[in-house]
Amino acid sequence: MIRGQNLLITGPGGCGKTYVGCALGNNACQQGYSVKYWRLSRLLVELTHSWADGSYKKQLTDLSKTQLLILDDWGLEPLTAVHRNDLLEIMDDRYGKNATVMISQLPTDEWYGSVGENTLADAILDRLMHNAHRLEMKGESMRKRLAQVDTK
Repeated sequence: MIRGQNLLITGPGGCGKTYVGCALGNNACQQGYSVKYWRLSRLLVELTHSWADGSYKKQLTDLSKTQLLILDDWGLEPLTAVHRNDLLEIMDDRYGKNATVMISQLPTDEWYGSVGENTLADAILDRLMHNAHRLEMKGESMRKRLAQVDTK
């Protein structure tokens, strides 16, 4: 794991993106790094709840200090204005300090449109993509393949 650099994993559903991201996280754990995995939609709900219970700053601090943050399912759901602001805070706090793995079915050239607001899209994606490595996966759904094996 290279401090402050990101990895963007893209590809069709079921091709193993989450598996690869979690394998990298597992390896980082074995090397003593702090790792957190979140489905992006669940993290954004958690941040909304943290506003209500007063733990928002603590939650952001925890996310910024995590050495490897894995965010899965980027771009599956539209982002609200609050969610865009939350993502900007997360990416800004992490930029150049800790690594982020972003996993998405959308190709990276479609991420800008998925954010939903041009100025914040520029800010979020600049911090995420500027120092990122890209892994574009291909292939058929592993779930489909495993279902075929189970029926034989």
